[in-house]
Amino acid sequence: MKKLLLSLLLLLATQGVYAQKTKVKLKTATTNTVAAGQRWSVEKAQSWYKVHPWISGANFTPSTAINQLEMWQAATFDPVTIDRELGYAEGIGFNTLRVFLHSLAWQQDPKGFKKRLNTYLAIADKHHIQTMFVFFDDCWNKDAKAGPQPAPKPGIHNSGWVQDPGEPASRDSTTFVALKPYVQDVLTSFRTDKRILLWDLYNEPGNSGKLATSLPLLRNVFAWAREVNPQQPLSVGLWAWDFQALNTFQAQHSDIITYHNYDDVPAHQRIIELLETHGRPLICTEYMARPRNSSFTNIMPLLKKENVGAINWGLVDGKTNTKYQWDSPLHDGRDPAVWFHEVFRKDGTPYRPDETELIRSLNGK
Repeated sequence: MKKLLLSLLLLLATQGVYAQKTKVKLKTATTNTVAAGQRWSVEKAQSWYKVHPWISGANFTPSTAINQLEMWQAATFDPVTIDRELGYAEGIGFNTLRVFLHSLAWQQDPKGFKKRLNTYLAIADKHHIQTMFVFFDDCWNKDAKAGPQPAPKPGIHNSGWVQDPGEPASRDSTTFVALKPYVQDVLTSFRTDKRILLWDLYNEPGNSGKLATSLPLLRNVFAWAREVNPQQPLSVGLWAWDFQALNTFQAQHSDIITYHNYDDVPAHQRIIELLETHGRPLICTEYMARPRNSSFTNIMPLLKKENVGAINWGLVDGKTNTKYQWDSPLHDGRDPAVWFHEVFRKDGTPYRPDETELIRSLNGK
């Protein structure tokens, strides 16, 4: 914990210098107008946050998809399941889902890919749900391949989840020329779409042992997005508090501060207190791992009290196998004694009815 706090204090000290410079600039700028290529002002970010109800929801992959490609490729896109499972989310008052995209699905068929995004957004809008779309990801299997995806490995958390753009592409700047059109095409097509809450440009940069080698792609994706200048805010979530170079860049370039935290209440409270010094709205875009004492019953009320958006990992038990712990597989595939993530079984039955009642209550349902 001491190392975590020291790393955060170093980050915040850097951000404090930046914030002082920003305040000078804000004196000559209007509150809600930001030129193309510029980060939102603190005032604009706070104004944006105030017009939304308290943000609550989940990271969503339909139960029939093992990964981002199986969700978005034409052959396996499943709007029937998406509609049913977003109904589960609506029923407990969730208003936001965080959803991962994948560049290979776009490269196969850009027009078809965007058509499927529009179909998904129409379903979500019907259920009164806004979406955070995620572009890149450094987590799990490094070698993504288009086409049919593997079957889940019994009892193994995220056995088929794939990085984007993967390894070594995320380290190789010569591959970026193929990624810029993907990011900018999607952003340009949906830059004014009110069904999209926020663009999450890069999930957990530096994960899978990549560390600061992900910094060039992180810099580029922010630059590509600022060129498009979407009406929705941009962010990349803080998640590893000792990644100083990455954290500083993410914190200084995100319009809204997003972060991941799977710790219990005292540690999570301290993170909130430190991140609040940025003066920007906070959204926790990953939390809730029951065996780690990060649960709906203790963390969600904390986030509501602090007016921090609450997006837990997982909605419906399915092919991602994220009811199993990260590092504790059950190779025989039996149900874990305590589910790591997820809220519902496939048939819509809550894993824990007391949790869904609490979620409904916190969401004013």
